[in-house]
Amino acid sequence: MIRDVTDLEVYQLSLKLLKKLYKFLQKIPHSEYDSVRQCKRAGKSIPALIAEGFAKRSSEKELKRFLKMAIGSSDEIITHLRTIVIALPHLLVEAKDLAQEYKVLSKRINKLHSVWHSGIF
Repeated sequence: MIRDVTDLEVYQLSLKLLKKLYKFLQKIPHSEYDSVRQCKRAGKSIPALIAEGFAKRSSEKELKRFLKMAIGSSDEIITHLRTIVIALPHLLVEAKDLAQEYKVLSKRINKLHSVWHSGIF
């Protein structure tokens, strides 16, 4: 039974990936600070948006709106990882692996968005 946002797998995964993202971003030089800042902002927004949507779960429309924004932030990180590789090609493999994990997260959030019905949890 889901009683708290921490019971949602997508929430747990978003926090797990945020830790991986922070570890990856430590390898980015200061010259690419804007990309680091953007990634951190988007990465932190995913669990926050899921939590805010969950808090408003009595309104299916509101919950789904926040889940869509969380998907957007996840997809934004994927794009930032691609742009980081343009400047730092030696990070290609690690960036691609992390981007793939964010693609999975986006798909899982999208699945939750499509199956959620008010009152089922």
